[in-house]
Amino acid sequence: MVDWNLAVATATRFVRPGPEVSRDEARAIVAELRRHAKSSEAHVRAFTRMAQSDETGDVPHDTPVLVVDRPGWIKANVAGFRAVLKPLLAKMEDRRSAVPGGAVLGAVGGKVTGVELGMLLSFLASRVLGQYETFAPASRDLPAAAQGGRLLLVAPNIVHVERELEVEPHDFRLWVCLHEETHRTQFTAVPWLRDHIEGEIQAFLGETDIDPGALLERLREAAQSLAGAKPEGEEGEDDGGRSLVDLVQTPAQREILGRLTAVMSLLEGHADFVMDGVGPEVVPSVAEIREKFQRRRASGAGRLDQALRRLLGLDAKLRQYRDGERFVSAVVDEVGMDGFNRVWTSPNTLPTKQEIAKPADWIARVHRKADGAP
Repeated sequence: MVDWNLAVATATRFVRPGPEVSRDEARAIVAELRRHAKSSEAHVRAFTRMAQSDETGDVPHDTPVLVVDRPGWIKANVAGFRAVLKPLLAKMEDRRSAVPGGAVLGAVGGKVTGVELGMLLSFLASRVLGQYETFAPASRDLPAAAQGGRLLLVAPNIVHVERELEVEPHDFRLWVCLHEETHRTQFTAVPWLRDHIEGEIQAFLGETDIDPGALLERLREAAQSLAGAKPEGEEGEDDGGRSLVDLVQTPAQREILGRLTAVMSLLEGHADFVMDGVGPEVVPSVAEIREKFQRRRASGAGRLDQALRRLLGLDAKLRQYRDGERFVSAVVDEVGMDGFNRVWTSPNTLPTKQEIAKPADWIARVHRKADGAP
């Protein structure tokens, strides 16, 4: 259903080259990012009071940190997509095999999908600074932890942004590492979190309508909406800021996505809160970095970039950072860090999408119930 090798080849061919650096400078940047990733562990654990210890009381360090270039990020993400989508694609393969000529159509469709995925990844590969890969399968070139997971730092993108913003390079590199290390801490200190998110993703994929006619109909409606037209009989509805991903979902998928959106807002907002909270102690220019970085996040790189961000749903990602950080900040202000950390107790203590917008409702539900208040 997807030609994964073609996706990698397409993305690698069309991705923009990174900033010019000498060989010695590149080695120094990689070494510094590794040092910052290591030092970030203690800073994040101390600030968040989150840690997973083994029997000896030591914090395990089996999650690898990989400093990669843009093609390396592409290969890692294709491997991740392949692992997460495997059940859905197997289901679609079974459906296709029952259709006369399905094998031929599938081969052609796999090439088309591979090119489309490759073009998408070539766009994203120059924008991601770092990433904690939760469902990463291990390979010879890309190791992962025993239970999955690896931390990626995309060196050329970090250098590009620090130059564009004209900020102190060493401070900026550490600041980025603090964010990504927070994500690693979230998943290593909360053992049930990975399985919970994977279950939600698989439930979302399981609701995917694999009937080609129904899928094409939803895509037609999505295209009309994004073009400003309305499907017949829906003139009164407004799909305004919804992305292509939103518009092709079933009602059941929208419900699941609401829960996933709340979790991702929590994780991203928590990482932003931590990187800025730790910052003043170890990143002297953190205020300047945050101000400039926020302006860059909000503005985009131009009309084409803004259009693609909306189409792909990346604007929703930016809202996750903002709304999630506001939620974490409000809860910590009200009940302290230990009170906030009740969020990691179980899936039932995760905030809902509505509670992300109204932190007081989460505090009332989780704290009053736990403390026996009426």
